[in-house]
Amino acid sequence: MITINLDKAKEIQKNRWRTARKPILEKLDTEFMRAVENGDTTKQQQIVAKKQALRDVTTTDLSSITTPEQLKNVWPDILNES
Repeated sequence: MITINLDKAKEIQKNRWRTARKPILEKLDTEFMRAVENGDTTKQQQIVAKKQALRDVTTTDLSSITTPEQLKNVWPDILNES
């Protein structure tokens, strides 16, 4: 019988999220610098909020996940944006 360490699987899933958010954060860094250059403080605030939401992804509470199948289906919506 194969057993899965669910705690380890949750950490692996969070690492997948980190990998997926990296290019999004990099793109937002560029957009932020453009907003700074243009003096667009509203856009800067929007980008700061989105970047924080991306950082918060890895603090998602996965305690209600009890099976590997449930874990596979958890993907934060913000990571689908580009």
